[in-house]
Amino acid sequence: MVELCKRIAILACFVCVLMCAGGCETIAKIFSSDDQQGSEVGPVYFEPRVRPGIALVVVVGSGATPPVNMQVLVDQNGDITLPHLLQSPVACDGLTLDALKQKLVKLYSEYYKQPQITVTFAPYDGRGVSPWGTVTVLGEVASPGPVNMPSTMDLTVTKVLQAAGGLRPFANKSKIRVSRCDKDGKKSTYIIDLIEIGEKGRIEKDIVLRAGDVVWVPETWY
Repeated sequence: MVELCKRIAILACFVCVLMCAGGCETIAKIFSSDDQQGSEVGPVYFEPRVRPGIALVVVVGSGATPPVNMQVLVDQNGDITLPHLLQSPVACDGLTLDALKQKLVKLYSEYYKQPQITVTFAPYDGRGVSPWGTVTVLGEVASPGPVNMPSTMDLTVTKVLQAAGGLRPFANKSKIRVSRCDKDGKKSTYIIDLIEIGEKGRIEKDIVLRAGDVVWVPETWY
């Protein structure tokens, strides 16, 4: 009996080695699921960047001259045109406010000694293009499409569904899918149950969204 147990143990180890050598990836795929929770569901605050459609306030001056206040709109090419001294459009698509400021300091250094420049986003009223990005809502909602991310970065699933006009009559409230792609290309998927959030008060399940997230509301089958 002892000898039989030893043989079984040896055989089990041999099978395990074979599986790890060539079949672990297949085994992992069998047990993996696209609906698994990602490692992070809380907010991650990314620094907003300049992009087409955003309004900026640029203040230019120096110690010897009064500041000039300019409000400009980033055009569809990602450029801004500053009427004060600079004659050519300034490319700024994808830059942070600090990076754009440093670029303008270098350009205005041809006209000023130690130019003093500030760059801020124009007051944002929720319309137009948000410098903080958008969340795309698709499926069984009244108005599918992009929803602007507020400056507070507190857009949750329930809030974004309200902004999209609410759910259609046959929306599946318990299987709302949030897809997220991190900077390193890793994709995470979260399943949100509005019934659990509403009826059971599980507000911690109402996750905070990130810019670039896609919210899909499927249709119920019954």
